[in-house]
Amino acid sequence: MLIGEYHYNLDNKGRLMIPAKFRHRFGNEAIITRGLENCLFVFPRDEWEKVAEKILKLPLSQANSRAFARLMLAGAYESQLDNQGRILIPENLRAYASLDKKVVIVGLYSRIEVWDETRWIEYAKQSEEQAQEIAEKLSELGI
Repeated sequence: MLIGEYHYNLDNKGRLMIPAKFRHRFGNEAIITRGLENCLFVFPRDEWEKVAEKILKLPLSQANSRAFARLMLAGAYESQLDNQGRILIPENLRAYASLDKKVVIVGLYSRIEVWDETRWIEYAKQSEEQAQEIAEKLSELGI
């Protein structure tokens, strides 16, 4: 289970330390791709395969489906965890998420998200301010 919030620094080569408590879930490999809200999604291989299968089932005739598939699949990158538990984040993905030095890793059960620290703080603050409204909308869905 991947949960929690962790603050790290990217090194000068664009490598990011995966929290020690998450490494067993990733084994030797992580799949990194563009996420939503300009963060990165990082999946263990088995979770990535589930997501990719769902994306491939989206109707090709719908522009939104094609756009989402391109966002998630075309930008995906396989990264090996090194002996220190780091993954290399390619330059194009670092640019997409505006990652420079300080980042936040957010565990979301089956994946992690990687955020620029300043963006994460702003996003979290906004979400906290809207928590009641969000909770009410989710209760309508039975959550």
